[in-house]
Amino acid sequence: MARGHDEQFVLSRGAFLRAAVGAALPVAAHGQDLQTVLDREIARSKSDYVVYVPKSVDGSTFDNGNEHFLVFEAPDRSMMTVWTQSTSEGAGDHRIMFAKSADDGRTWSAPRRLAGPARKGEGNQASWGFPLISRSGRLYVVYNQYQGIHDYHPQITGTMDCVYSDDAGATWSAPETIPMARSMYDHPDTKYGSNWIVWQRPLRNNKGLWYTGFTRWVSTAVRTKPRVKAPWTDEAVTEFMRFENIDANPRPRDIRISWFASGEKALRVGHQLNPELSICQEPSIVILPDRRLFCVMRTMTGYIWYSISSDDGETWCAPRPLLRKDHGKPILTPIFCCPIYRLADGRYLLIHHPEFNGINPGNSGGPQGNRRPAYIAVGEFRPRAEQPLWFSESRLLMDNGGNGIGPLNRVDIGGYTSFTTRRGENVLWHPERKFFLLGKKITGPMLDGLAAPPAPKA
Repeated sequence: MARGHDEQFVLSRGAFLRAAVGAALPVAAHGQDLQTVLDREIARSKSDYVVYVPKSVDGSTFDNGNEHFLVFEAPDRSMMTVWTQSTSEGAGDHRIMFAKSADDGRTWSAPRRLAGPARKGEGNQASWGFPLISRSGRLYVVYNQYQGIHDYHPQITGTMDCVYSDDAGATWSAPETIPMARSMYDHPDTKYGSNWIVWQRPLRNNKGLWYTGFTRWVSTAVRTKPRVKAPWTDEAVTEFMRFENIDANPRPRDIRISWFASGEKALRVGHQLNPELSICQEPSIVILPDRRLFCVMRTMTGYIWYSISSDDGETWCAPRPLLRKDHGKPILTPIFCCPIYRLADGRYLLIHHPEFNGINPGNSGGPQGNRRPAYIAVGEFRPRAEQPLWFSESRLLMDNGGNGIGPLNRVDIGGYTSFTTRRGENVLWHPERKFFLLGKKITGPMLDGLAAPPAPKA
């Protein structure tokens, strides 16, 4: 991007910030004017939309953690988003936030808290909300509600709770709990809830029912013990759920769920150094032109794995490494989400992080420093191939130079995203460094030359 364009971009983002947060911001940050810091940092990803900007960088305003950012089209044709906000991830004050845009994402309403505490100590946290919309327009937001006792982690152990709105988000119901079936992976003591996360927006499957994959973290009481000491040995599997009666506008307590790839049929991928232990997480699903479901997942092998369902998500094949093409090279990524989305032109967009940058000392417990830069690859349908989506080479999408921000000094980019295709425009919505909430257009020039290998001959 030319320098002149860069300067114009920073100015426009700065103007937005001053209008959006104005005098509510503290005066200084780390010896610099806070507005200067935010203007500079928000410009790094060269994004096109700004949804939310925290009011501090040190956690003093309790809003520095913003993640699990799901943008979607509302029943009234506006755009809506739900996300998880906190002082910082894991601080104990996760809350579910909601905002709305009437002008295709250019401006957004002030966020509204739907569940969870305004700050730590003011109640049990709520995490990882996701939307479901009935055909008549009832909007449900489902989330993980911590109940004060945890098995794996307070932000992961919890009931499945829900609020709903019948007036496009103007007013909301009181929370209710959706019944969850117990699993062989849960703690044997039923006082502990399940350990679960839905991280992408559910989709309507070929039957027209809301369907999603989810990570089920295995209880500390029954997980496989690692034989080799290594990072990321907290066991997890991938399962799926189908919401059977959302279009009947049930109360949350009356929502019916069917469970697939459950228990012994769950999708598992062995840890690189502990192959009997499964690290198979964060499924992302698309529907192929032949109506099969195609799911990619993060693992602890150094690359992405995938699975296919030929019966609308009721059964899934054993996972296998995701290749550029049949018998080609695997697509690399560390232990990080790797979402896939359908583009407006019918091709597919895969986001991944193939570069190894070592461990970021600002984030203990894993290879967080490898979560930048973000790359894209374009997938094309190959109906006669063993792997039905083949992928182009990868191209850099965005980076932040490894400049940390927020209480945890995060550097990740292009993770825990969502995607909208509206009036032919593709937009990737991303929580930059789990701090800013931004949107980046995925344009034709960005994809030029990203062609998957040609289809195999008949």
